[in-house]
Amino acid sequence: MINKVILIGNVGKEPEVNYLDNGVAVAKFSLATSESYKKDGEKVTITEWHNIVMWRKLAEICEKYVKKGDKLYVEGKISTRSWDDKDGNKRYSTEIVANNMTMLGTKSATEQNSQQAEPNTNSAVEENQDGKVTENTSPAGNNLQEETDDLPF
Repeated sequence: MINKVILIGNVGKEPEVNYLDNGVAVAKFSLATSESYKKDGEKVTITEWHNIVMWRKLAEICEKYVKKGDKLYVEGKISTRSWDDKDGNKRYSTEIVANNMTMLGTKSATEQNSQQAEPNTNSAVEENQDGKVTENTSPAGNNLQEETDDLPF
């Protein structure tokens, strides 16, 4: 069985980070993804909102670096939970529990880069099943350019 989600989108609100009694961090925020198509010659854009949940070190990194409007690459799994509200009605919530995140840049960083010669930095963060977090950084755009230079088309 496979339960895997990959999203690239923009953070819709500042991440809300809480620490449980045992010190474990949990971050929650919304991520917007969009797709466009033409209907009767007009461009139509559909935006989906996803509830993202990050745990432990990934949540702590999110707290320090992720802001509203940032573009993120997120990998994780779909998780649905249910509870009874105060009126006894069954409620459901579907979330993406993230285990990998790459920061693709911010609007302000993109604007700043167009004015300066310094490249933006992508930061990839991944949490494995044991809770170990790995992080690596690379100049934005450089990897893509190097990979596409030798393509035959």
